[in-house]
Amino acid sequence: MEPASDAALRTHGLRLTDPRRVVLEVVRGTDSHPTAASVHRLVRRQLPRVTLGTVYRNLRLLVAEGLVNELPSPHARFDGNLTDHHHFTCLRCGRIADVAGPMTEPHSRALCTRVAERSGFSVTHHRIEFFGRCPACRSTRGRGRTRSRAPS
Repeated sequence: MEPASDAALRTHGLRLTDPRRVVLEVVRGTDSHPTAASVHRLVRRQLPRVTLGTVYRNLRLLVAEGLVNELPSPHARFDGNLTDHHHFTCLRCGRIADVAGPMTEPHSRALCTRVAERSGFSVTHHRIEFFGRCPACRSTRGRGRTRSRAPS
């Protein structure tokens, strides 16, 4: 049986290269929303000679083909979860967690309708982002888990 990453790449007419396959598997295999540098570190575990440039090029291609999503931020993050969902970002540690799309319904659909009706815009899609503190940071009550660098 063909691995899911190979099938996805073939479906999109993309060449099956080892770096491309492993980059896709790494992003789809985590819910941590990694940066390109984090993807590079993980890919190098399987392909030690792969360059950061190769990882960046493959991430851009996978985003353009709709095989992964990019979360815009100062340090772009990548998401292999293609289902309808939103995100929660911890303001303390930088962790990004998925929030299931149905959890925000029917409110987000109603909001899109209201925006379209009142503005005349044609809303094609939307993104809802939640910010606060994750359970781990809330339980530390000011101790530890401070964000000293860009999240990976």
